[in-house]
Amino acid sequence: VQLVESGGGLVQAGGSLRLSCTTSGFTPDDYAIGWFRQAPGKEREGVSYLHSSVSFTYYADSVKGRFTVSSDAAKNTVYLQMNSLKPEDTAIYYCAAGRLGRGLWRRWTNDHEYDYWGQGTQVTVSS
Repeated sequence: VQLVESGGGLVQAGGSLRLSCTTSGFTPDDYAIGWFRQAPGKEREGVSYLHSSVSFTYYADSVKGRFTVSSDAAKNTVYLQMNSLKPEDTAIYYCAAGRLGRGLWRRWTNDHEYDYWGQGTQVTVSS
């Protein structure tokens, strides 16, 4: 099983980035994908959740209206489009896969509910 994030980088406040999470080794329809981030000295926090087969999404309040999660099934890739970026969005961003059927959507921000993780990609937003 592999999840590989890409698309991070350095951007000015107000700018945009699109992160990608390409998956392999498991059946995508059996899993939801969560995006998390961890800033220095802070706990990892849930950013977004996608159950792609039913287009079911959740967002943290801090990113609602600015971030959009989507997927391309043909490419086994989940995207996180991040607009109107703020310096407080600076963090390492991770994607994670959690098996469905356990009520994951009720606890989507709990990183312990996820089975597989990517290596992370750094996002830095300058002021």
